[in-house]
Amino acid sequence: MTDKPSEGSSISDEAWEKFVQDAERDQGAAPKEPSARARMVTERLRRQDARGEQPEGWRTGPAWQEMNGRGSRRRKVWSAIGVLLAVGVAVVALKPSVVLPGSDSEPAAAPTSPLAPETSRPSGAPADAAGLPTRQRPFTGSPAARWAAGAAAIEVPKAKSVSGVSAARIQTALRLTKDFVVAANLDREVLYGAEPKAALALVDPLQKDYLADLRSALRHPTAKNDPTWTFTRFDPDEVELVGTEVKVRGRMTVEPDGAGKAMIRADYTFVYPLARTGGGNEVARAIVRRIVEVDVSDPAKYRGTEGRIWVYGIDGEISNDDCEIGDGRIHPLFQDELMSGPESSGEAIDPYDRSRGVDPDRDTDECGTVSRT
Repeated sequence: MTDKPSEGSSISDEAWEKFVQDAERDQGAAPKEPSARARMVTERLRRQDARGEQPEGWRTGPAWQEMNGRGSRRRKVWSAIGVLLAVGVAVVALKPSVVLPGSDSEPAAAPTSPLAPETSRPSGAPADAAGLPTRQRPFTGSPAARWAAGAAAIEVPKAKSVSGVSAARIQTALRLTKDFVVAANLDREVLYGAEPKAALALVDPLQKDYLADLRSALRHPTAKNDPTWTFTRFDPDEVELVGTEVKVRGRMTVEPDGAGKAMIRADYTFVYPLARTGGGNEVARAIVRRIVEVDVSDPAKYRGTEGRIWVYGIDGEISNDDCEIGDGRIHPLFQDELMSGPESSGEAIDPYDRSRGVDPDRDTDECGTVSRT
């Protein structure tokens, strides 16, 4: 039993009552026994730490060869940062009820107004959102609750002529770039592990080496050739998508890229609500940021295939992924796995903060940390 504070205390009756209720609720929200996979991962990390080893950077991409079929072209390092959600361990240790869903008294969802489309780089990170995700409201507690959903969230801007490339040609490339981003990150079958045939079909066949590397990664994913750098894919035996919506926020821009060339930059963040396959009330969110750069060229000066895109580079981040696995799928972590995992280290990244850029040269020798999902 919890005693009430003395009359000289500055705590109000209402505040004390809330404290008592929270304490009782915390006792009923004890952490679950870690899963077999969580124990296996933890033991592997413990052994590596004892040997003084660091985990491999599962999201560090190779330096690709010069693209064939064009004039002089800068070498682009294709990379993405694997971000492991470990910061939640400290939160769980402090107050399990804050992060563990499934309370009998679920708060009502606060009304939200949709955000206007993103037309420029934000000035800062979005504010925190209150509440816990559930299967009925998987975006509760996330800034993405106010984002648009699905392909409709990817708006194609009106094109203008750039660097001698016609407005009509750029408009077509913008539409095809949207089709590629949608096929790679929103196609339901691809999300469940199917081959991204529609996305591959949009890439210029003159990019033979690039296409060969993508297909090789899909057949035999490795740490140095992982298809999740380009395609969002989960393991359907492990997790299932919750609901019908994937939240999306970002924008497309066009900039000059030399005489007779323009560069499309599609920068989007996708938020995927997931639960364990076959049941369970806990909802985890994986957050994927993709920055796809597409070359658009004057056909009188550069070779290219009509109706296809020339993918110049892809950068990005994957947040809440077990980056120790590296099997070509994204593996979101749930609370029992977070509590049994290693303590977080390094500066935490906010995956919702679209005001910051993505550094392709960032050191990715070890998994990073995110501040929220």
